[in-house]
Amino acid sequence: LLKQLSPIGSGWNGTYNGSLMPSSDYWFVVEYTEPSTGEQKEFKAHFTLKR
Repeated sequence: LLKQLSPIGSGWNGTYNGSLMPSSDYWFVVEYTEPSTGEQKEFKAHFTLKR
C-alpha cells in the first residue's frame, strides 16, 4: 500500500516515506459502497507516473 486516499483529501504527491517514486505504471483498487443499493464494490485500474 503506497497511499490510502480520501475523497476530501489532497490526493497523492508521488512519494512514499518521503522519497519520490520512480516513473512507472501503478495499479490501484478503489473500494466503495454503491449509494443506491449499499452494495460493496471494487474498481481496478492503473496509471502511469511520469517525472
